[in-house]
Amino acid sequence: MAKRQLLHLGEDTLRKASRPVDILNKRMLTLLDDMAETMYELEGAGLAAPQVGVLRRAIVIDVGDDNGLIQMVNPEIISREGEQECVEGCLSIPGLRGYVLRPQKVSVRGVARSGKEITIDAEGYLAVAFCHEIDHLDGCLFIDKMTREATEEELADKTEE
Repeated sequence: MAKRQLLHLGEDTLRKASRPVDILNKRMLTLLDDMAETMYELEGAGLAAPQVGVLRRAIVIDVGDDNGLIQMVNPEIISREGEQECVEGCLSIPGLRGYVLRPQKVSVRGVARSGKEITIDAEGYLAVAFCHEIDHLDGCLFIDKMTREATEEELADKTEE
């Protein structure tokens, strides 16, 4: 495993749609491992392949819940329910956090690292993470959906909760 170079706002790759993963081969498994290492080292909750310069539909997520590390290729949201407003940030846009409206619950179907098709029902923070990372695969950043920037005071209040 190796940490990958992270792209930042302004890089063209972040605004391009990713191609599906046809074969889950050794190269793709290495990418997933490298993405996970990069995410952990940067203390993120998720990372999408375009953020490390690879236009493939691959994501890694770990929000610190019982699911642990989720490594998935070709993820797609197959159902959405409810609504929540949350504060989001992005490793590719350091220093900015803002409010985004997301579903409260989502069901996501994709292919796990094992090669098996899986469906994960997610709610709350995990649902947000899936939506955020899948948006990256379509060239969409959270700032495109942000309703307003979070103030320092609001961020301090959220930290205390």
